[in-house]
Formats: sequence, structure tokens, C-alpha cells
Amino acid sequence: MPVNSLLKMFLLTMSSGSLLLAGCSQETVSQLNTDPATTNPNTLQVQQSTPEAKPSEKEPDAGYTPTPQAIVDQMLKIAKVGKDDILYDLGSGDGRIPITAAKKFGTRSTGIEIRPELVKKANENAKNAGVTDKVKILQQDLFKSNFSDATVVTLYLGDDVNIRLRPQLFKQLKPGTRVVSFQHHMGDWVDYEYEGYPKCNPEDNCSQEDKCSLIYMWKIPEKVPENL
Repeated sequence: MPVNSLLKMFLLTMSSGSLLLAGCSQETVSQLNTDPATTNPNTLQVQQSTPEAKPSEKEPDAGYTPTPQAIVDQMLKIAKVGKDDILYDLGSGDGRIPITAAKKFGTRSTGIEIRPELVKKANENAKNAGVTDKVKILQQDLFKSNFSDATVVTLYLGDDVNIRLRPQLFKQLKPGTRVVSFQHHMGDWVDYEYEGYPKCNPEDNCSQEDKCSLIYMWKIPEKVPENL
């Protein structure tokens, strides 16, 4: 067969193949454009209204270590948390303290957490526990948060973070509000309502450090001492 004829056949074949590929691409685009899930304005509205976790506005002030559940239970017991309380957990991690307070005592609880992945996990945990009517998990910087309606505040942060947070606690919280911290003190604020070691059984998965760490509780005073 002459070379010119072979060349013509090759060009015709390539042209047909290109048209076939173009047709598949156009059909795919056409299917996407006519799919109700992408063209229905109501569907788009639902997708746009779905909340997404925001990036952290700054580095977290404290590392994340989950509080053993046995110690969570003891912190809430020491604070005498009840159904009429309003609890804020500052640096709430996976939400176990507010979720436990809501589930066991019917307490309205709010967790403040800056890490978006932990906010998402905590909200999922609250949903799985059936307490989303009583628990809110907010992605916020705890130093910029408003927790002035709290009657109980729980903390597992760090000594330095607690001390930096102390002026906010005095400024925002009403006298008599209970503040409970695991493992970390408040510097010169030593007027404890409670100070003691947790009780951990072998099945509680408490580390040796957990067992040797104190649980502290203070009450916001009527008048802030001059040295604080």
C-alpha cells in the first residue's frame, strides 16, 4: 500500500479516536452539569451551610493529654457538680469532662478548645453520648473566651497557663464559682477549698504521674487578695 494511503488512514483513525475521547469528556461534563446533586440550589445551600472546622488562630497554649476517666469523675465530684450548674472546661480536648457532666448530672456544659480536629472529635463524642442538647464545644482561644456565666470551671492545662489565666478567672467569674484543676496549681493563689491526690484503681489506666498529681479546687473570692 502506498505511503500516502497509510498516512491518510492513520490520520483518520487518530481523528476518530480524538472525537471519541472528546465525546466521553463532554458526556461526563454533561452528566455532572445535569446531576440534581450539583444543580439543585437547595442542595447547594445545604452544602454551604455545613460548618467546617476553622484553622487554629494560634498555637495551643498547652499540650493535649486526655484526663483519665476516673480522674474526670473525681474532679466533678469534688466540685459537687449538679443539674443547676453551668460548667466550662477550658482546653476541653475530646470533650470528656463536659460530656461526663452532662451525662451523669444533667449539667449544661461548654468546652473551649482551639484545635479543630479535637473540636470535631468532641462534637462527635457528644453526639454519640446523646448529650448535644446540653453540651457545646467551641473552637476558641481560651484567653479570648467569655465564660462569665460559669458556676464551675475545669482545667487541665499547665502551671504557667493557669497563672496567666488567673486574672481572667478573677475578672469574669462570680464570687463562689468553683475552679478545679488537675495536676497544675495557680502560683500564689493557695487558698484551696480542696487539695488531694486522685484515687485510681488498676483498671482506670492512670499513669504513675497521674496518681502522684494533685487535684486542686478554689472558689472565686468576694475580694481578690492584693498579692494576686
